[in-house]
Amino acid sequence: MQNKVQNKAVPSIVRDIQALKQKHNAIILAHYYQIDEIQQIADFIGDSLELSKKAKATNCDVIVFCGVKFMAETAKILSPSKTVILPDMMAGCSLEQSCRPAEFAAFRQKYPKAVAITYINCSAEIKALSDIICTSSNAERVINSVPAGTPIIFAPDKNLGAYLSQKTGREMILWDGACIVHETFSHKEVVKLKIRHPQALTIAHPECTHVLLDEADFIGSTSKLLEFVSLPQNLSVKDFIILTEPGIVYKMSLARPDANFILAPALQKNSAECINCNNCHFMKMNNLENLHACLQNLSPQIHLTEDLIAKARKSLDAMLILS
Repeated sequence: MQNKVQNKAVPSIVRDIQALKQKHNAIILAHYYQIDEIQQIADFIGDSLELSKKAKATNCDVIVFCGVKFMAETAKILSPSKTVILPDMMAGCSLEQSCRPAEFAAFRQKYPKAVAITYINCSAEIKALSDIICTSSNAERVINSVPAGTPIIFAPDKNLGAYLSQKTGREMILWDGACIVHETFSHKEVVKLKIRHPQALTIAHPECTHVLLDEADFIGSTSKLLEFVSLPQNLSVKDFIILTEPGIVYKMSLARPDANFILAPALQKNSAECINCNNCHFMKMNNLENLHACLQNLSPQIHLTEDLIAKARKSLDAMLILS
């Protein structure tokens, strides 16, 4: 079940991508959940907000965001003068899709005194309807910044919200959304894996359900999970059970080539030998071929109105001030 890094990149298409990148003064951003081939040629690999901030700090003219649509929108909000393209515009997100603007606006009206803290995994329209955005890394700090006694709406991830409510001691009004990847891990199979690998450490993303988080030795964002496997105190650990999207194993394997990264199977799978059953099909829509095509055509582009950018930027800036 060990997932090791393989270099499957086609040299000719990679050379063409590099040439087009130079021609258009572009940079390629890749989320940790992208396929290995894209991570291998990316200029920056990271979490969505981290990538958008890095892109803003460069003098590039074009941002190629190999991730999902809400991530590319965030890059456009932070860098409105730059062209932002996405290899596949159909690369969405179950969390984004679970929280539509009209429904969220109506939900907010039910709680007029509540502060709306929204996870960054949402559309630009939802960001514009929110008071402050958070990431899985800074959410606890954001929640603690709200004065005691002030009601809080947390959207769109109910699992992350429940985890943060427990961590902070704050009761929150949770939107009913979830990540299709992190909800599908099988608790039964995770327990079996822990029995088969008694020396393994189990690490999980907080978008997982609470029964899975209860099995984890460490809970953190994708970047924190990546850091954890290389901490000095963990270098003697050879087995890690991973409860997040398998794409992160590319970077983990580079950091810890001596370690085994054991991917937890999904609910619908009967065999614990399932390695890729929790791939995010949205993330995997991006490949070298459509990355090449979008650089050739500078399309599909992210287009947001100035008004929407301004409104969405307020909730992002409220977070960035705290960060």
